[in-house]
Amino acid sequence: MKQFLLVSDLDYTLVGDDQAMARLNQQLEQHREQYKTKIVYSTGRSLFLYKKLTDEKALLEPDVLICAVGTEIYYSSSNTLDSKWSDHLSEGWDRDLIVEISKAFPELKPQPESEQRPFKVSYFNEKEISEKCLSDLDSGLLEKGLDIQIICSFGSSTHINNLGNNYENGKDVEIQVLDILPRKANKGMAMTFVRENLEIDIEQTVACGDSGNDIALFADKKEKGIIVGNAKQELLKWHEANPNPNRYLAKAQFAAGIEEGLQHFGFLEK
Repeated sequence: MKQFLLVSDLDYTLVGDDQAMARLNQQLEQHREQYKTKIVYSTGRSLFLYKKLTDEKALLEPDVLICAVGTEIYYSSSNTLDSKWSDHLSEGWDRDLIVEISKAFPELKPQPESEQRPFKVSYFNEKEISEKCLSDLDSGLLEKGLDIQIICSFGSSTHINNLGNNYENGKDVEIQVLDILPRKANKGMAMTFVRENLEIDIEQTVACGDSGNDIALFADKKEKGIIVGNAKQELLKWHEANPNPNRYLAKAQFAAGIEEGLQHFGFLEK
């Protein structure tokens, strides 16, 4: 046993089974005290919604918090952005222009103000946006010289409302979440930035996720990866199409799946 870096998504990855999370938290806290293991949360939530989650769930205090799909990095309990990361994302980014161009696509419904971040423009769409529409949106942004990427994932309207997003719909439907980010920013790039700052080896780093916006944690990465057993179809399909011996698909769900994966890689004892 020795130090490792755990980078984990929150909703439906670490969070989802309170008993399993409490069991894993106990092991992680002991490991952190004994081996100086580092815990990083990487979430699509804004800092505002992250704090809302900490009021509802017994999360460990992370060493680093990555918010807003990899566009914001906070260290320890600080509410101050990592300015070096923010400066890195600024080149080729014009938020107001992105919002203006996106207005040409009426099927996209803007997320609440709390989720519209300095380096993230976010929308909901009740039906899966067509490949042509995505292509047109991407082309329209690139034609203006904007160095961006579009990331899509899915969630139920009930879950989205539970996050505090107040999606106005009287029924539980699947919602597509669309985030426009700087091309230099996603969960995977933020993980690499943090890992290098913490000076932890790639071999001692493991990332955990459940949905489409977590693909960046695994794609073309030498870090270990854990996909929890309750992962969404968009991630499972990608995993099947892109096999990697460094990636483990757990049978158990939520935090129990993380525990299973950490044991598989030898980071925790069985």
